[in-house]
Formats: sequence, structure tokens, C-alpha cells
Amino acid sequence: MKKAWLLMLIILIAFTGISFTSCQPTEEAKPEEEKVKVVLYVNGTLGDKSFFDSAHRGVEQAIKDLGIEGKTIEGGYDPASWEPDIVQLAEGDWDIIIAGTWQLQEILEKIAPEHPEKKFFTYDTSVDYTKPNLDNVYSILYSQNEGSFLVGALAAMVTSSDMPLANPEKIIGFLGGMDIDVINDFKVGYEQGAKYIDPDVKVLVSYANSFSDAALGKELVLAQYEQGADIAFNVAGETGLGLLDAANDKKRYAIGVDSDQYLLFEDSNPEKASYIVTSMMKYVDNSIFRAIKLHLEGTLPYGKAEQLGVNEGGVGVADNENYKDLISEEFRTKIKELEDKILSGEIVVDTVFGG
Repeated sequence: MKKAWLLMLIILIAFTGISFTSCQPTEEAKPEEEKVKVVLYVNGTLGDKSFFDSAHRGVEQAIKDLGIEGKTIEGGYDPASWEPDIVQLAEGDWDIIIAGTWQLQEILEKIAPEHPEKKFFTYDTSVDYTKPNLDNVYSILYSQNEGSFLVGALAAMVTSSDMPLANPEKIIGFLGGMDIDVINDFKVGYEQGAKYIDPDVKVLVSYANSFSDAALGKELVLAQYEQGADIAFNVAGETGLGLLDAANDKKRYAIGVDSDQYLLFEDSNPEKASYIVTSMMKYVDNSIFRAIKLHLEGTLPYGKAEQLGVNEGGVGVADNENYKDLISEEFRTKIKELEDKILSGEIVVDTVFGG
């Protein structure tokens, strides 16, 4: 009898379980949320080991950490192709089109108002917000003058030091890609930083009138080294790679730009990397990642430009192992002190932009 009751109980439980399960409403599959689609257009090519590569890293980091769909398009150096390329991207299914540098400013001012449903970022320049219908454009500016002040001060200390490759002459070099405002903003900060340390330091300045001619960059900086410079600052994009070649050939010191150029060459060409005492970091990658993140959060201030300096983490000095190995603790401490003075407002760095 007990066995019969037990059997009936098992059957009842099994039947009830099946009935209960079968009565549950079937949960509908939720549609997968569409990813934000971001395209970076560079009016040049990747491989400059500085500016455009840094921008590309920012998008790649956003793909990895923020889950966006992203792509980088290399537009090359022919200006005739830039506007039709950006028009095509704006007419595509991209949600955000990123296109930086002063060379694309007027193109964005023309195209963005025609596509109010799209969002646009520009960096290292700003659109003219006095023009109508640019409230879908966010501009990123950098206080490159502040970061350049710091490496200018470092260059002055190096050229006046007893470091192995420093000569008795107080001469430092500067290579600019073009004689334009954004490059000259680097230059005035570099010169001011050098003179802050030692008013007798002489700064040799060369312009290549190109951001894509490494051979010319090398030729110009070799001439600076021949004239007595023992350290030179690269502000010339791909052209500036020639400066690093010149430093390697002449066994002189170099300062990189935008990206940590020591780390970029540490494995592929350790000898060349060894002469790069530091780099003036323009954190294009961080600023683009930050902008995409704020867009996703709904807090990015479209319709305006933001200036990112030392205080905002937009610029700085690369603090890598080579910097620590080559540059004395005394000099590194001095650079940190100068950075703190910029942060506090005790030092106000000159700028060509009148700010």
C-alpha cells in the first residue's frame, strides 16, 4: 500500500512539474541593441608613429572597451579627395564621423549642416561656431604650448648638462611640419620653456612644409645637428620620423611628439629609440576615447570646442624607462615642478592663439 501511494505521489509531482513548466509564458528574445558606428577619417595615412596613429588608437580602444563598431579610413595626402570622401561617409550609415586637423575645418563646416542627423568630431582644430547649424559638431583643441614648454625646459637642461651626447654649445633644434598656427603654438611654448631655464639657449627652427616627407625632415635636422644642436624636437608628423633617423645617425638626442615614440621604436629599432629622451604627448587617443564615451553617456557638449591642456590630461611628457634612464632625477623633478606651476597658474605659457 505504501509503495502504491509513493508511486502515485511521484507521478503527481512529475505531472504537476510538467504542467507548471508548460504553462509558463515563453520569454520573447530581445532584439540586440545596435552598436554606435564610428568612422575615423585621416587626411593622410597611418604609420606616422605620432598624430594619426594616436587618433586610430583612440577608436580602437573604444571598440574594445565601449563596444562600438569602428573603422579608420586613410584618405591620403591629395586634398582633392578629402571632401568627396567625407561626403560619402556622411551619406553612409555611420553615426559619428571623426575628421581632424585644420585642413578639414572648412569641409566639415560645409558638410555637417547638410547632415543634422549625424554627429561629427574634429580634433586639433575647431569649426567656426559663429557659422549656422554646427550644433552637431564637437571640437577638441589641445594646449600643445603647455606640453611644449615642458620639453623645451628639458631640452635646455640637456644641452647645458654633462650628459654623454651633450656638447658645450647651448643650442637646441625644432622641426615643424608647416609654418602654421598649430605648429607655431608648439614652437612658442618650446622656446619659452627653454628660455625659462636658460635665456642664453639658442633655438634653431626649420619648417619642412610637409607632414609626409621623412627624407626632408632628416636633411633639415642633420643640418641643425651640424650647427651645434645636441637635441631636437619633432613636430612634423611623418616628416618628423626623419628627425629620429638623424638623431640615430649623428648620435644626438631627440624629443618625440604626440605619441610615446620611444615605445613605438623600442622593439623594432632599439638603437633609434635609445636617443629619444621623451615625447611631448598630445593625448589624441585619450581625447577621442573620452569623446565617444561621453557621447554614449549623452553628455558630450556638441556645438562647442573644448580645450584640453595639462590640467585636463590633454598634453604631457612621456614618462617611460628611457626617460628615467637618460634624464637625471634632478631634471625630472624640475619638470614636475614646472608642470605644477602651470597647473597652479604661476606659469602662463605663451600661445599664438591669443588665449
